[in-house]
Parts: sequence; structure tokens; C-alpha cells
Amino acid sequence: MICDICPRRCGAERTETSGTGFCRMPAGIVAARAMLHMWEEPCLSGTRGAGCVFFTGCNLGCSYCQNGAISRDGFGKPIPAKRLRAIFDELIESGAHCIDLVTPTHFTPWILDALREPLGVPVVWNSGGYESVETLRTLEGKVQIFLPDLKYADAALAGELSHAPDYFDAAAAAIDEMYRQTGPFRLGDDGLLKSGVLIRHLVLPGQLENTRRVIDYVAGRFRPGEVMFSLMSQYTPQSGAEGALARRVTGAEYRAAREYMEACGLSDGFVQEKSSAKEEYTPDFDLSGI
Repeated sequence: MICDICPRRCGAERTETSGTGFCRMPAGIVAARAMLHMWEEPCLSGTRGAGCVFFTGCNLGCSYCQNGAISRDGFGKPIPAKRLRAIFDELIESGAHCIDLVTPTHFTPWILDALREPLGVPVVWNSGGYESVETLRTLEGKVQIFLPDLKYADAALAGELSHAPDYFDAAAAAIDEMYRQTGPFRLGDDGLLKSGVLIRHLVLPGQLENTRRVIDYVAGRFRPGEVMFSLMSQYTPQSGAEGALARRVTGAEYRAAREYMEACGLSDGFVQEKSSAKEEYTPDFDLSGI
């Protein structure tokens, strides 16, 4: 296929054995781990865990990615859509509250094959937020929960760290489409998210102004009760990181971000504990469950 799945629209030729585009992935699905994950937001993990499937490759390539082994280095195993569907069923049988598709964008057409029939639990589209509206429209009725990042409001920062200076425009349009599909978020009596949009933002060291601009946008775009917001502290320096990215977010930085979020009225959602900035929060990618 000639790929135009994501906003890069790089026109790469993807075959069953190779890919030449930004994500470097073939036509078909490649995944690295399936597991019950207890470290998502409480409304997703609940008491038994979110049924996470971690896909290989990424259309962003963030320099600070904690999942670099799969997003950048390409570790994973090709699987057919039929096997992916079986993985979903196995996770549900193990008690998963939802099926959490982690970095799925570049495999959208093939994942849709595995979602032809309803699963009985919500499907979560857990992405970097860098999405094509046209591609998202193909998910309508198949995905109940969208879990996008909104990483940047600063185009220069997005270009420097994720090779995507158009990130904000693309992500803002994508989140609007996600909200159109789901409407206001809906929580069950059990406290679990049944449908809606939950926007994540990772605070980066030395980039508090970018965080403020992201918060300003979300607070101005959506009214209380429409979307949820998750402020994240888990940034962990990766090998070779330089400048501010070579350190963790300070307590003062994170307090300032949290206080700004509260002052802007973003009360529907979560604030991650500062202690979450640990390597052990990253799963081992060893093909377990695949």
C-alpha cells in the first residue's frame, strides 16, 4: 500500500515485509507485548487492569520516548488480524476492563479487521495525538474511548523533539473529531470510563510554558463535563538526553503545572503522582501475550 494514514502522509510503500515511511513499519500488524496493565488512569485500569496491546513503531519518534525499544528500535512480532482478535479475547477472559491499544495509529486498517465484531468492553485508542481526521473517521462506532496525548502547543518544540512542527494543529483537529464521535465522557457506577475523551499531557523539564499553553487550550476549548484531562509527571531521562531533558521534572515545576491546571478549572481528570517518574513503570517488551 501507499501510506497516507497519519498527518505525515509520507506516501511510503508498505509491503508485508517492509516499510519505508517515517514509522518504518510494514503493511500489517507488529506488536511487542499484551498484558493487564495496572498503571493507566484509575478509570481505565480499575481493579483488574486495562488489557494493553503495545504496538511496534510510531509516527512521531519523540526523542524522549520511554518505549524506545519498540517505538524507535522496531522490536516486535508480526501478527495477523485474526491473532490480534484472539489476544483481545484472551485479555478479556483474564479480567481486562477495557482493550487498550497503545500507539495503534499506523496500523489502523488492519486493527479495524480485528474490531469487526463488538468486544463487550470499551476499546481505548491510546495514541500520541498526531492523527489524521480522515483516518479517525474510519474508527467511528469501533472505539469508545480516545486517550490522546496533547504534547505540545509550541510548534518549534514539537519540531525539535518529535519531528512534527504541525503537531498542535493536527492534534487539535484530531481531538475535536474524537469528541465528535464520543460526546461528553461517561463514567459507570463502578468509576470506570465507558466512553469519551481523556487527554494526556506529559510535563517536560524546562518546558512549563508549553504546559501552560496546552492547559489554556483544553480549558478554553471544552467545558466542564465534556473531556477528562490527565497531567503526567512520569518523564524519565533517556540515554543521550541533553540539556533540561537530561533531568527529571522538579517538584517546583510540577506543582506549578498542577496549580495552573486547577486555576484554569480542569477538574475532571487526574494528576499523576510525582513518584511515577521511574523506569519500572515501563513494561518489559518481551512478546509476552503476543
